Amino acid sequence: VQLQASGGGSVQAGGSLRLSCAASRRTFNMNVWGWFRQAPGKEREFVAAISRNGYNTHYADSVKGRFTISRANAWNTVYLQMNSLKSDDTAIYYCASVYAHRMEIVQVNPNEYQNWGQGTLVTVSS
Repeated sequence: VQLQASGGGSVQAGGSLRLSCAASRRTFNMNVWGWFRQAPGKEREFVAAISRNGYNTHYADSVKGRFTISRANAWNTVYLQMNSLKSDDTAIYYCASVYAHRMEIVQVNPNEYQNWGQGTLVTVSS
């Protein structure tokens, strides 16, 4: 499964960015999706996840209320809308997916994900 993440860039604190992750049509609807990030010198951390049916989402406390994950099945794309960005949000952002039998579950453990995109850099300046 090939994942292509895009949408990263440089923005001032308080600004917004929208990340996109496109995948092959064959597996998109069968997978749960997540966004993770890794800042310099830090471990990769969970950001957000969305279920197969799109009805269930889960967010890290640090981004709750500012970030929104969504999926567009018709376009085989998952998004991460990031608002009110802070300098602490600076990181490489990765999208990931894994097959899920059930429609409603979300997955926050990066070790459970099988497919990863190449990452897109987000830089927030204060």
